[in-house]
Amino acid sequence: MKKHTLLASLLLIAGVTFCQNNNSKTLAKWSDARFGMFIHWGPVTLKGTEIGWSRGSKVPTEEYDNLYKQFDPVKFNADEWVSVAKAAGMKYIVLTTKHHDGFCLWDTKQTDHNIMQTPFKRDVVKELTEACKKQGLAFGAYYSTCDWHHPDFPLYGSGGSKRKEKSDLDAYTKYLKRQIAELMLNYGPLITLWFDVPQEFDDVRGKGIIDFAHIIQPDILINSRTGTKGDYDTPEQRVGGMQMNRPWESCITIGDQWAWKPNEKLKSLRKCINTLILTVSGDGNLLFNVGPSPLGVIEPDQAERLKNMGKWLDKNAESIYGTRGGPFYPGTTLSSTRKDSTIYLHTLNSKSEKITIPVLPAKILSVTVLDGKKLKYKQTKTTTEITLPADLQDSISTTVKILIDKPAIDIPLIDLNEQFIATVSSTPNSASQMTDGSTDQLSCWKANSKDTIPWVTIDMRKPASISKVIIHEGWNSKITKFTVEYKKGNDWVSIFESNEINNKIECEFAKVKTQFVRIKFIKFTKSPIIREIEIK
Repeated sequence: MKKHTLLASLLLIAGVTFCQNNNSKTLAKWSDARFGMFIHWGPVTLKGTEIGWSRGSKVPTEEYDNLYKQFDPVKFNADEWVSVAKAAGMKYIVLTTKHHDGFCLWDTKQTDHNIMQTPFKRDVVKELTEACKKQGLAFGAYYSTCDWHHPDFPLYGSGGSKRKEKSDLDAYTKYLKRQIAELMLNYGPLITLWFDVPQEFDDVRGKGIIDFAHIIQPDILINSRTGTKGDYDTPEQRVGGMQMNRPWESCITIGDQWAWKPNEKLKSLRKCINTLILTVSGDGNLLFNVGPSPLGVIEPDQAERLKNMGKWLDKNAESIYGTRGGPFYPGTTLSSTRKDSTIYLHTLNSKSEKITIPVLPAKILSVTVLDGKKLKYKQTKTTTEITLPADLQDSISTTVKILIDKPAIDIPLIDLNEQFIATVSSTPNSASQMTDGSTDQLSCWKANSKDTIPWVTIDMRKPASISKVIIHEGWNSKITKFTVEYKKGNDWVSIFESNEINNKIECEFAKVKTQFVRIKFIKFTKSPIIREIEIK
């Protein structure tokens, strides 16, 4: 028995639960990196359906669970995967070492449901961690908290929708701990353990997992999906809102699906880069997902898209890596990052030759593009107007560099006044996504699952006559009753009610004058997700 395996066994037997967390330096390094590669991969690629979630739905359970017997990705080359990530400007990789289907991509001693029992018989985690070390990228392990294949986990069936008559969550928890001990001790050090879908794991059980991981590797980062808070939040398939007080990382697919999908439509290069900019401008990281093919290859079109992101990053690196979000809230046409005594303005979806920002509580020393060419600017008591000639603009996004006479981080957050102000009953960090002018699935607000009567209030900044509210519902949301109200004096008055949104609804009513509109979601079968709210 290896000494690492023995150590893990002794820790489990002792039942040690104290925490030796000392990860502040790792957290700073991870935040500075800003951009990582997420990889979802496994035998399910043989079917081209979604990993984990298609088990028992699109693919019968017995067939799904036996796909590993045919899995032989003969073209897998860990060095090539890492090279693609590096060319994209990514600084770390997170691999699905075990998804909800229970299949393991490493030589685990805890189950035979693993890569060494396939025709391939190669330890993917080992090869990928070695390739990351060789090329200077950090490595993190995604590990599904739930496991619909394991006999001791209480839930099974499609999406874990059924409950077993007999199960043993304590025994499963010990299995989970032994597996993450293998990952940390035999393949580490890891930058993060990225857990997912806790289901039966509550705050106490989740905290026990985090404490156990910190005994083995005190500086490891743990995300927010063990059943408790962890080190950082993980908004999924959307850009998180501005959040400076707690680290976060948006995980988003390059196409439509996490796992490999034949002939998948990819996001445009502009969309990919804007997603990165908006994430970093909100003070978050972007974990951008690819799904390698059944043969083990990152598809050429995905690799090309990532490499082109890398080319943009080569020119704009100083405005992304090692920066903080702000001082301006991200808007529809302009976003910002900051570092030392510099503010970086990023143009989004705009080719205007004039950039107008609110006046800064600091003296401007110079305004240039990144290559040092000076830009003209003029200031009033309330605004600064910068001239950005067309011949100095980037085809995707131009970065303007403003040098000031004080640390940029000392400037309080400033509203660009580009959009209405949204306040919400829960998950406030993404509220602004509903009024950013985008109906994209990536830009949305999702109510907390414990929010029994979610609501959204829109402040239009000044009174206006309105007669229509358009609501764009998000994916995986099912609202069955809602009301639209407007504020009249100190009272809320109902002006529209419906039993469905069904992706999009135009709520028309007799014209009223107000500054505030409120939408209350009375009934729903899945937590409300709203992509955008328009008021006319």
